[in-house]
Amino acid sequence: MSPLRVAVVGYGLAGAVFHAPLIAVEPRMRVAAVVTSSAERAERAIREHPGARVLSTVTQLFDDPSEIDLVVIATPNRSHAPLAMSAIEAGLPVVVDKPFTVTVAEAEQVVAAAEKAQVPLSVFQNRRWDSDFRTVESLIAANRLGHVHRFESRIERWRPEPKGGWRELGDETDGAGYLYDLGSHLIDQALTLFGPVAEIYCELDRRRTGVRADDDAFLALTHANGVRSHLWMNAVAAQHGPRFRVLGSDNAYVVYGTDPQEAQLRAGRRPDHEHWGTVHPEDWGELGIESDARRVRSLPGDYRCYYRAMADTLLVGTPVPVDARDALETMKILEHARLAHAQTHPEPAFGRM
Repeated sequence: MSPLRVAVVGYGLAGAVFHAPLIAVEPRMRVAAVVTSSAERAERAIREHPGARVLSTVTQLFDDPSEIDLVVIATPNRSHAPLAMSAIEAGLPVVVDKPFTVTVAEAEQVVAAAEKAQVPLSVFQNRRWDSDFRTVESLIAANRLGHVHRFESRIERWRPEPKGGWRELGDETDGAGYLYDLGSHLIDQALTLFGPVAEIYCELDRRRTGVRADDDAFLALTHANGVRSHLWMNAVAAQHGPRFRVLGSDNAYVVYGTDPQEAQLRAGRRPDHEHWGTVHPEDWGELGIESDARRVRSLPGDYRCYYRAMADTLLVGTPVPVDARDALETMKILEHARLAHAQTHPEPAFGRM
């Protein structure tokens, strides 16, 4: 059987570093086309995926949809919905990078269109396959913590000097800022573990001079089952808190650092490496009570699971790896949080470094 032909639309960080390498190592898939308007990125695509068609417009891609089996949308956030709609109208299965869309209305429109056309639609929530998250998920499933009552999750960085670009200089119509960028991951993980949310509290700030979008965000979610999730996203954390701190009735679990896969992909390492996603023992988290806490082996992270499952969807008919309706719930929380904050804070506050 010939490999599934995948078109990657957008060849910046998301397309070139995350999606294309993961697709390339899935034996039942190949990168058959790349769409980018950048000559430099087109040259990179040709080098990295010999034999793939490199196109400058999506119109060229959709002129003959019979040449493609799956479309991956890895473009700036504001274009996610219209490009996904174009793919669905062409009868093509779609993967959309996170955040799914910029508004809830867009997300609902895309989901409805995919269901009507009966084409698979999924959102790339790759951090469900982070090492630390997989470990937390397994500990909760095995009841190692007892009844969980508080879940703390952080993605913090130290980037005091803005890099520019739409993620920092754009506005809410671009889906710019840390809330939509990193919050998409943290909310999805919290929903995966603890289910629907009943209450939302949000803080948004701009800490760096010259940025227009939030770069310091905090979300407090109260789940319907009573668990409280506290989520931090920060560009100016000179010292980082724990990646996860999970408090239960019997034990707590705390882990620092970050899953190694993003750094490996950014460094150009192929995802078929023998020790892909493996965490060194010194970086394992601790489970227990205060001084009696002990190291717990971290499960390896594996983003390859996403496109392995997507290949199963297209070839066997199994469910997509991330249901778009899950991403729609995440969009509802993101939009509610931003609107609720705007009602009391018309503009994100500026801080001083």
